[in-house]
Amino acid sequence: MIAAVVPVKNEGTSLAKVLETLSCSNVDIIIPVLNGCSDESMAITKKNYKKKITPIVFGQPLGIDIPRAVGAKQALDMHASVVVFMDGDMRGPILNQINMLIEGIRSRGLDMALTDCYQNYFNSDPLAQLVLYFRKELNMALGLFPEIGVACPSHGPHAVSCKLLREIPLKELAIPPVSLALAGKAELHIGVAASIPHCLLGSNLRSQKHVTRVAETIIGDCIEALEAYNGQPRTRTYKGQVFLGYHPNRDFKALANFLDPKK
Repeated sequence: MIAAVVPVKNEGTSLAKVLETLSCSNVDIIIPVLNGCSDESMAITKKNYKKKITPIVFGQPLGIDIPRAVGAKQALDMHASVVVFMDGDMRGPILNQINMLIEGIRSRGLDMALTDCYQNYFNSDPLAQLVLYFRKELNMALGLFPEIGVACPSHGPHAVSCKLLREIPLKELAIPPVSLALAGKAELHIGVAASIPHCLLGSNLRSQKHVTRVAETIIGDCIEALEAYNGQPRTRTYKGQVFLGYHPNRDFKALANFLDPKK
């Protein structure tokens, strides 16, 4: 079975398109993880494609990437062999890419199939350049740069195998570059299975403040991933600067309770 996990926090303007894309793909089950929604996201979820959808609902916001780990747990419990991750605002024309990611796992034997959103990764924006620098540093440390360039599970849809979900603690999916680093450390098969320019993902336009915080989040995640790969204490500090971004808003307590409610 192939499952798709869709983090959803107030994605009413794009969610219907995302669900339509996934319903037309080779995905069998769609797992929207609604968290902190105050718009029509729930109504859209209930209205569309009921037979394929198994939603998970949290009243409170979980923070960036936490819903991925939540959905992965549900998918694993449902015995999914492949899990696709697609954000709730990716309303671009990416149906073919979703199917290519699935085939990357099923036919090519990948355990993590990534999307290359920067085939030519030069970007004149200084903040984007800094993010790409850390992504390159991580992938070079993993020995994967020749194969995957600056591709990263933080950016664009990607897919993983059930083998990966059993090898890596599910909580680590909440920090996507760490999941990449641990997959590399475990010698799992990682590769690029699809490509699409960033501008075609269809993600909603955000404020510059939001863009900056997301960039700081990814940079901090990459720093943490490098440390995890090297077996060092995990921080988010580089040359005296701490890169937090949205990391403090990640609700790891709620995630822990979901992953193991008996604790």
